[in-house]
Amino acid sequence: MISYEEIKRDPAVNAYIKKADESLKALGYTEHCFAHVTKVAETAGYILETLNYTGKDIELVKIAGYLHDIGNLVNRIEHSQSGAIMAFRILSNMGMEPEDVATVVTAIGNHDEGTGVPVDAISAALILADKSDVRRSRVRNTDALAFDIHDRVNYSVKESNLRINEAKTLIKLKLNIDTRYGSVMDYFEIFLERMILCRKAAEKLNLQFKLIINEQQLI
Repeated sequence: MISYEEIKRDPAVNAYIKKADESLKALGYTEHCFAHVTKVAETAGYILETLNYTGKDIELVKIAGYLHDIGNLVNRIEHSQSGAIMAFRILSNMGMEPEDVATVVTAIGNHDEGTGVPVDAISAALILADKSDVRRSRVRNTDALAFDIHDRVNYSVKESNLRINEAKTLIKLKLNIDTRYGSVMDYFEIFLERMILCRKAAEKLNLQFKLIINEQQLI
């Protein structure tokens, strides 16, 4: 089986991730490079590991997490679908089993809130990991006066933590927001659709999704 570590070491994969992030940088988007994809991969792996999924499932979701944004190399619009097609070719050429390729491609193709659906556990974990990566260090703009709403929301998040409770019934996204830079309303304005998708993804994993901002439960 192709491993997550093999994918991380692949020069072509890393070139695509780097170039995709350069395209987003030119468009004014927050960081989508190695820090983001690695965090998504590791968080998705944590979710399935905590829920006692197989080692194979954990490897596949980490691979999906690492590859999930390569479609931005083509265009931001419908990047989940183009990324899925790219991943199909990359993984097939590396000799991954067709069933495993299909699982990863399905997850990547369904991670975006515009068109995505948590069709299985792998795609559900990827959605939760991706949509919970909100943090100050993703903001590239160094001029606070020039922040757009995405910059304000990400920069306002001083601490972000996604955890499953001990009983394995809840998954909680806890955010500590500095309201000098962005308000709770700002967060909902741009992330409500993402949070609804997170709730659906949690349900696919037989969990309840809770959003807690500054110690107040909002979802």
